[in-house]
Formats: sequence, C-alpha cells, structure tokens
Amino acid sequence: MSLFGLSTSNPAFTGYFWNSDGNKKVRKKMTLSGVVLKSIFCLLLVCATASITWKLHFDGVAIKWYTTAGIIVAIVCSILISVRREWVAWLTIIYALAKGLFVGGFSAYMHASYPNLPIQAVIITLVTFIIMLLLFITKIIIVTKKFRSVVITVTTTIFIIYIVAFILSFFGIQVTFLSSTSWFAIAFNIVAAIFASLSLLLDFDYIDRYMGKANKSYEWFATWGLLVTIIWLYVEVLRLLRKLAIRF
Repeated sequence: MSLFGLSTSNPAFTGYFWNSDGNKKVRKKMTLSGVVLKSIFCLLLVCATASITWKLHFDGVAIKWYTTAGIIVAIVCSILISVRREWVAWLTIIYALAKGLFVGGFSAYMHASYPNLPIQAVIITLVTFIIMLLLFITKIIIVTKKFRSVVITVTTTIFIIYIVAFILSFFGIQVTFLSSTSWFAIAFNIVAAIFASLSLLLDFDYIDRYMGKANKSYEWFATWGLLVTIIWLYVEVLRLLRKLAIRF
C-alpha cells in the first residue's frame, strides 16, 4: 500500500525524502554510526528541555503554555522538514528541543499524581526498542509489503484522531475516550502502543535499505524519524500506565 508516497508509517522514511537525489552522484553516504550518534545527541536534547519543564512544574510554575508551545513547534518543524529538506539538521534539533518541553511537562503532570510512573514508561520504552531491534535483526519478524500496509493504515488513523482531538481542544471540546479510563480507552491505548512499537520495525527496515546509499545529510531524516516514533511510544506507554493505575 502507498499513502501519499509513504512506504512506512513514519513520514521521515518515505520515498519523497530518500529518492530526492535522483541521479546525482552521492559522495558521503549515510552510515549506521552517523544515525546512532545523531539520535543519541537529539535524545539528550529532549532530556535537557524535558528537565526544564519538569523542574518548573515542581517549583510551582504553570507549564501549560510550555507544553502546548512545545507540541505546536514540533508539529511546525515536522511540516517544514517535509518541504524544506535542506533545513533538516537544524529543524531536527529544534524539534528535539520542542518535543522535550512537551515530554517534560507531560511527565511531570503524571509524576505528580503517580510517582515514578514516567520512570516505568522510560524503562518499558527502552526494553520495547531493544526487543523490536532484535526481532528485526534476527528476522523473526520480516517487514513485508502487507505488513507495511497494515501498520500505515492503523497509525495514520490514530494520528488523525489525535490531530482532530488536539484541534477540538482549543474550542473546549474534549474527546473523552482519549483521557478516560474506560475499557475502550484502555484498549485504544494498547492498540496505539502496539502499533508505535511495530512502526519501529518499519523504521529499521527503511534505514537498512538506504544505509550506504543515501546522502550523508539524510542521517538527520533518519534521526528525526526515530525521534517521532520513540517519543510517540513513550507517551502511549505513559498514558496507558496512568489509566491502569487509576483503574486498578
């Protein structure tokens, strides 16, 4: 299945980005070490700004606008990356800083009501990442065309729901099942977390395809794509843990 040229659920790993060089001669090529180092660097940036909103919250400062601004800037950066590919390095860095503000604020809210819940979510996210990587490397799960089609369809639907809910929130309209603790809401979170995990497999697959082929600068696209998936997975896990904590 192809959705607007996508071959993965993550927009960072689409033919639009990776095939843009056409027949141009590629000098420096994308390497695994380059992607890993850039990803670690950006994750540290996420942690840095997350610690700022975390501290502000527990110092008694209202952080609603910090978290809201963070998510809005992250969305804008994602859109700009799609149309101004030459800015990808700086936009990815800004995306990491902005998403950190959101993640820090969101985690602080959760920790205030349910201590240590964010730590549990971090551990689960890390373990899931490692498991998905091992499943991909050992080829226990093979990324096929049908597999991509299912993941793309479901993840696209989930993101549309979140975007609509985010827009409606500005008009005071709440999509209750996203925040409630009903069994339907919990099931939705479980499905979202599962497909966030499966998206990692698609990301690994696409990076593997273009390793040593794409231009060196496209390591930043790979980094941005992994950030999108990892942060999405963390947020879904944290929301699910909160609902389970309330329910039980």
